[in-house]
Amino acid sequence: MKWDKDAEKELEKAPEFVRDMARRKVEAEVEKKGKDAVSLDDVREVFEEYMSYLEPADSPKTSTNIAIIRCERISEACPGSACLLALQGRKVRFKGYGDDARLVAMITCGGCPGRRISRLLNTLAKTVKLDAVHLSSCMVKEEYQPPCPHREEIVALIKKKGITVVEGTHH
Repeated sequence: MKWDKDAEKELEKAPEFVRDMARRKVEAEVEKKGKDAVSLDDVREVFEEYMSYLEPADSPKTSTNIAIIRCERISEACPGSACLLALQGRKVRFKGYGDDARLVAMITCGGCPGRRISRLLNTLAKTVKLDAVHLSSCMVKEEYQPPCPHREEIVALIKKKGITVVEGTHH
């Protein structure tokens, strides 16, 4: 299928890891319209419908983006609702956030020693500007189980990426 230069340029705004998928989706939508060439408007329509949640790297900052990392082992028994309710109510470790704060990811560490964290934060960085990562209370408090034995390394890894780390959520 033929692509206009402006349409190709617009496609380049999609994160590299989804660009091929975005190209296929745009072409499928254009074919549904019975067209044989992709225009800038075609790309924008598909982006608006399927990728409007992405924040391009050059977009102005409009919110405080937060991620919560939970213990893989504890997540088997805990649904994470206390973490979410604390954020929604701006309570405990979320007190300082304004109305613009939003949760953009809630992930588990992937198991000891936090094997999934770096990869997931790198993937997240391709779609959103992350301001803070909260280590869930289950990773830092000794109330119900021992704290994460890898907490210090995990904190250092996140800080190395230039992201603020907050230890705790609802305790």
